[in-house]
Amino acid sequence: MEIYIKLEGHEFQYEIEDVLKLFFGYENIRICYEDPGEDYRGILLYSRFDAPSKDDGGYQIETMIYEDGENVFKENHFFSVSLPAKDASSIYEERKIQKREVKRQIYKALSQFTGKSMPWGMLTGIRPAKIVHELIDMGCSREEINSKLTQYYFVSEEKSKILYSVAKKERHILDATGQDMVGVYIGIPFCTTRCLYCSFTSNPVKKYEHMVASYIQALKKEIMSVGSILDKKGLKIQSIYIGGGTPTSVEASHLKELLMYIEQILDLKDLKEYTLEAGRPDSITGEKLEIIKNSQVDRISINPQTMKDEILKKIGRLHTSKDIVDAFELARSIGFDNINMDVIAGLPGSNLEDFVKTIDEIGGLGPESVTVHTMAIKRASRLNEDKENYSLTSGNEVAQMVDAAYDILTKMGLEPYYLYRQKNMLGNLENVGYSKLGYESIYNVQIMEEKQSIIALGAGAITKVVFPESNRIERAFNVKSVEEYISRIDEMIERKNTLL
Repeated sequence: MEIYIKLEGHEFQYEIEDVLKLFFGYENIRICYEDPGEDYRGILLYSRFDAPSKDDGGYQIETMIYEDGENVFKENHFFSVSLPAKDASSIYEERKIQKREVKRQIYKALSQFTGKSMPWGMLTGIRPAKIVHELIDMGCSREEINSKLTQYYFVSEEKSKILYSVAKKERHILDATGQDMVGVYIGIPFCTTRCLYCSFTSNPVKKYEHMVASYIQALKKEIMSVGSILDKKGLKIQSIYIGGGTPTSVEASHLKELLMYIEQILDLKDLKEYTLEAGRPDSITGEKLEIIKNSQVDRISINPQTMKDEILKKIGRLHTSKDIVDAFELARSIGFDNINMDVIAGLPGSNLEDFVKTIDEIGGLGPESVTVHTMAIKRASRLNEDKENYSLTSGNEVAQMVDAAYDILTKMGLEPYYLYRQKNMLGNLENVGYSKLGYESIYNVQIMEEKQSIIALGAGAITKVVFPESNRIERAFNVKSVEEYISRIDEMIERKNTLL
């Protein structure tokens, strides 16, 4: 389908394209900005933005849709913006409001034109709970927040309810966080195999095993530098998260070396949470679990994604569902009492029955938390490169999966505590973390809500430093390549020194 876009008075094409993709998907449209001429076939979306005149002081947005040359929608919208003096901050805020109003009008037009409504309405951002936090800070009641979400942003009642619930859970963690607290992320960019859907920095450990020792040495050098920076600035570590990749894909000796060094160098006396992604059962051994248990790690993640063997094989996993159960029971026998498990709704070839069976089986194991991801077609994944050879689950069925997970897990006593969204998600849905009371992950909440600086170490890691007084975030990027990370480690360290 050809979709032509004509803009006047603004250049908010990025926002408009985001909304178009909600209604028409990512593969079925071609967006054009050239003049279609008189005999075009397809859709023309026209958006005109008029700045305030001296007389009325308000903005005007005119939105029209033409189908095969015939006008099928037209609406004029007027709004005003009342902000303080024209400093840089207010100019930025005014432009943000302008974009949002244009986006809202496009959503209204397309919703009427297609007869569709989206579960998250016009929202396309990663962190929708931020809106709720802003409204709570403004003193809005629950009813006012629900009205804003459903009437202004067009969020469904169901998603509004879960979003408010998540935000209230997050507040307990955010409100207990001091300005001198930070989170630390440490990345191990190796895996036994790369999963079909994965876009993270991960490398086959067999291919890179000759570089693991050098990588650990470079990582230790970065840890030393970060420890020194935190000490000098008087910053306390609230949480540590060791992710990847799959941290347990490296040899037990390397894992032990890293964990011992972290405790030797970093000041952990204020640490509230220490997570390590044990990850896939084909990389978990009793020896590695004993090493983890003998460290200060107090939370691990065992990530099945599905309990159907056929689908595990299809996505590139070298283990069975029985291996998942065995790894979980082994971790319990060693003494781990805070275990998270991840699942994905909408894996290629899956259906609602498969997914419900997965949730039931995982729930039966009794993990302290479960994270339910919605399948996302990530640009750098093998799935995106070869998707014509896979059967993707329909958006409607994925929505049923997500709803079923909510029903089953909440009945088991797990409540949603953090939520985020990604681009290219099936059904335009969300990822939700569920936990038993008191087992909410501090790191997960902090990384989502961006109220706390996260110091990130390792190949592909991104440090985010929050400046609350000016409401801004600055980032320092580590290179993704393992080889470059090792050879340029001094440069990575200097990037952090400059930012911090």
